[in-house]
Amino acid sequence: MDIVIIGGGAGGLELATKLGKKFGKRKKATITLIDRNSTHLWKPLLHEVASGSLDMGIDSLSYRAHAYHNHFKFRIGSLDGIDREQKQITLAPLVDEHGNEVLPERSMSYDILVLALGSVTNDFGTPGVRDNAIFLDASSQAERFHKELLNGLLKLNRNAMTDADAAYRIAVVGGGATGVELSAELHNTFTTMKAYGLSELKSEQLKITLIEAGPRILPALPERISAAAHKELVELGVDVKTDTLVAKSNPGEFVTKDEQVIAADILVWAAGIKVPDRLAQISDLETNRINQWVVKPTLQTSIDDSIFALGDCCACPLGDTGKTVPPRAQSAHQMASHVYKNIVAQLAGKTKLKDYVYTDYGSLVNLSRYSTVGSLMGSLTKGSMMIEGRIARLMYVSLYRMHQLALHGVLRTGLRMLSDSINKVLRPRLKLH
Repeated sequence: MDIVIIGGGAGGLELATKLGKKFGKRKKATITLIDRNSTHLWKPLLHEVASGSLDMGIDSLSYRAHAYHNHFKFRIGSLDGIDREQKQITLAPLVDEHGNEVLPERSMSYDILVLALGSVTNDFGTPGVRDNAIFLDASSQAERFHKELLNGLLKLNRNAMTDADAAYRIAVVGGGATGVELSAELHNTFTTMKAYGLSELKSEQLKITLIEAGPRILPALPERISAAAHKELVELGVDVKTDTLVAKSNPGEFVTKDEQVIAADILVWAAGIKVPDRLAQISDLETNRINQWVVKPTLQTSIDDSIFALGDCCACPLGDTGKTVPPRAQSAHQMASHVYKNIVAQLAGKTKLKDYVYTDYGSLVNLSRYSTVGSLMGSLTKGSMMIEGRIARLMYVSLYRMHQLALHGVLRTGLRMLSDSINKVLRPRLKLH
């Protein structure tokens, strides 16, 4: 039995780990995880990589090492085709940064295929955005942002010695969690860099503009959380522009629908998600308008029961609401657990699989060291309860610890927590290179 999982994000990696421990260890099935990168980082942390609060070299996880310890195989590659009749996938040739072929095109057979490819930022076809703005879909993009940020702050520190009006401007489109959390983290970075030798920097020299097309930031969250986060950002000095639609981007600027020009040294686009267009074209599986694969409540694709999809790349019905399950980390975590149970049932010869029911445990937004706000939902709170401050921060951190527990178990996660505590003393507060 060959089980192939495409995508090593939160859901895909957790599923491969569970299946490896259940079947791979006993040689009852061969589990293979495929990803185009060699390391894993929990995607909600990418804004911290961009700001320098997190060091990819220390905090990322090697797929190969993790596969070895958890009894599954890892193959590096990008999905290029699905042949449902032959039950085969095709991986595109792997090339290095110079364009030289490292691995040729390859084919792999599967009995069960799981699509867990996540999503990318949706530019909605806005002219110039893809050429001029930075997206935060992958660690490489976050590290590119970080390098540009450090260089920009060095220039600002030099210019501030002779120019009282010197400033560094960052414009972020998208008032969702990524845009909001990045705006707060950047203020923390700016303040901390002053302590590491850039003594000419002054708080008012950092000009951050957060642009949201809708009437409020964090539109997917309750209004009271949105209002609390908005207030906190304004107090930090962020210029929050709501009801502002970006019509195009030129080098160094966004242009709004009403022809307002928002100039910046770094342009960031963090608005909306979609599955890459090319992935929707590699098979005849049903997709929706943002290229997500349509699945049944069992998380099997609508036209092929041997193919599952989970996480951001799938359009799973949210009860009878006519909506789909929101693309959140908690959704991917829940879906991975559910697909695991259904695959176990399939291998046990059961034909009736259970339907997935999304459970909303609330939402949390971390505004760096300044604040954390959110809401908890479920039977314990009998509805929704807004939390903030240290309790909210503790709950926010616990989401990442849950992901680590799913991957490493109690002992290894405990050791990682101890290591993190030690590193807070030994390591700089920011990545400085």
